[in-house]
Amino acid sequence: MISSTVVSLTLSILLGLMIFLFIIRIVLSWYPQVALNKFPFSWVAIPTEPFLVVTRKLIAPVGGVDITPIVWVGLFSLAREILLGQQGLLTMMLN
Repeated sequence: MISSTVVSLTLSILLGLMIFLFIIRIVLSWYPQVALNKFPFSWVAIPTEPFLVVTRKLIAPVGGVDITPIVWVGLFSLAREILLGQQGLLTMMLN
């Protein structure tokens, strides 16, 4: 049986990794000459692009700047805090 601590730790790592990848994606957006389909940049683009495609349909660029990675950093940070923060739902259930 998988302990709840392992589930909590795994979820924390996954959410933290996605936040990190979106931050890298934000930095890479400052360099339009970067080919996101080439190694090593594809390692950032492949897991983040499915989220960004959906969000780009809902949120138009602001002043020519794609803000969708910033939106996802906020959403993943919020989810991590709500679930795993000091008074998060999973944290409270495990204690």
